[in-house]
Amino acid sequence: MSLLVIGSLAFDDVETPFAKQQNILAGSGTFISISAGFFAENIQLVGVVGEDFGEKNLNLYRERGIDISGVQVVAGGKTFRWSGRYHYDMNSRDTLDTQLNVLADFNPVIPHAYQQAKFVCLGNIDPVLQKNVLGQISRPKLVVCDTMNFWIEGKPKELQETLALVDALIINDSEARQLSKDPNLIKSARIIRAMGPKILIIKKGEHGALLFTDSGIFSAPAYPLETVFDPTGAGDCFAGGFIGYLAKAGEVNDQTLRRAVLYGSTMASFCVEKFGVERLLDLTPLEVGDRFQSFLDLSKIDD
Repeated sequence: MSLLVIGSLAFDDVETPFAKQQNILAGSGTFISISAGFFAENIQLVGVVGEDFGEKNLNLYRERGIDISGVQVVAGGKTFRWSGRYHYDMNSRDTLDTQLNVLADFNPVIPHAYQQAKFVCLGNIDPVLQKNVLGQISRPKLVVCDTMNFWIEGKPKELQETLALVDALIINDSEARQLSKDPNLIKSARIIRAMGPKILIIKKGEHGALLFTDSGIFSAPAYPLETVFDPTGAGDCFAGGFIGYLAKAGEVNDQTLRRAVLYGSTMASFCVEKFGVERLLDLTPLEVGDRFQSFLDLSKIDD
């Protein structure tokens, strides 16, 4: 089934205690769409870039079967840029520089051919824009939303209006506590689900992820990695694997949701192995299947 992705397309400069790279192809729209492409076939991407983005980078999406008819290229404009430095434990980072550039005036226009999309993933952008996008789409089967502390703190009213319209929300544990104003994640989940999204995924980094639905709680492990190069796109790759698998399955139920969480965790675990999307570009479906099985084996007791 068709999958519509709305998110940023960006260049990142990333510094860790072990390495540094500049001008990395990144952005929520980039990570989500490429990750989802390992599962879904009809992916439609909406975003904005400057003239500096270049045809080579645009072709990267086309070569992976991603429809970029909805990507606006602003003549003379500059693409969104972010620069950050990770601490030694790779769980925390400092933002060194943010240049919104063309993203500052981004007003997503959903092409007519995209408006019937059955699965929609709203990447981490202004909740006002997320809500505007939903007003342009006709009866999707599932809407998945991502947000961050910047919007939780800066636009709480607008975010709540958007959350009332979505089916699923993906956030990390600190964002869940901030949004719910409660330190306990179980209570936080109940408060957040009352805002609208009946499906809630709380990511806990190296400690896995929690899925909350009407049926209860599902806990997914994290994949044990010896080396982490760049965690920047992990959350977006999780979202891409999650909704990509659901779009492939065509059904949203307890079983597919739980498998989707594991596939999301699978894609996130690959993403951090190299900078930016580099690992995703040389990843094979066989590797994805093998690591998904490894996730199943992590908590397996009986044959």
